[in-house]
Amino acid sequence: MIKKAGSAKWRGDLKSGKGTVSTESTALKDQPYGFNTRFEDQPGTNPEELIGAAHASCFSMALSMILGDSDLVPDEISTTSKVYLDKENDGFAVQKVHLTVAAKVPNASEDAFLAAAQTAKDNCPISKLLSCEITMDARLV
Repeated sequence: MIKKAGSAKWRGDLKSGKGTVSTESTALKDQPYGFNTRFEDQPGTNPEELIGAAHASCFSMALSMILGDSDLVPDEISTTSKVYLDKENDGFAVQKVHLTVAAKVPNASEDAFLAAAQTAKDNCPISKLLSCEITMDARLV
């Protein structure tokens, strides 16, 4: 079993407090986050964009693997995962995620590519983790 870790430190109340987020690999090290980076578009990161980055990278790797199973090797897969956080009851919830994918895959038919993209969307580990609607626009370039 593979185990990876992320960590966060928080100081202060919700609105004026500040936090930092780090990853075990130190690819992220003490990156700032707070109410203002999450809800007011200030510089710094937030949980939703970190989930989006994790989802986009996981999906892209899964798509590459699925295409490879058909002897198709992508020149490039570009994926964005947009995470939608909205008010729900007395709090907030991630209500949906939308993947936008553009891939250059020599010798791939449109149908084969779209089928591979759908399989990756449904089966990459981060998609399986998310308990919200996941939609996708995929195109072969």
